[in-house]
Amino acid sequence: MQREAAPCCAEEERRLAKLEQALLRTFWQSLGNDPLPPMAALEAAARVVGTLYAQVARAHEGPNGCRCGWEPDADSDLIVLEANLAAALLAPERVPDLARMPAAGRA
Repeated sequence: MQREAAPCCAEEERRLAKLEQALLRTFWQSLGNDPLPPMAALEAAARVVGTLYAQVARAHEGPNGCRCGWEPDADSDLIVLEANLAAALLAPERVPDLARMPAAGRA
C-alpha cells in the first residue's frame, strides 16, 4: 500500500490551505444560494469527493497516465479518506470559519 507523503514544505502547506479554503467557500456559497438540509448537502459533498477520486485515479492509469508515482488503490485509499474524515471530525477546527474571516475586498 503506497501512501501519499505528508506535505513537505511551507509552499505545499500554503497550496493545500488555499484548496481547502476554495472548497469551503464554494460549499457555503452554494448553500447560501440554494439551501439544502445539512445531511443532504454533506452527502452531495461526499459523492463529489468520490467522483474526484475516480477521475484522479483514471488519470493515473495506463501507459499515458500521470507519471507522478501514485498508484490508485481504492481499498487502501478509502481507508485514508475515512481516516481524514474522522480526524477532521475529532480535531479542533483547523481551517478558519469563513463567517469569521475578514473581508478580502469589496464587491
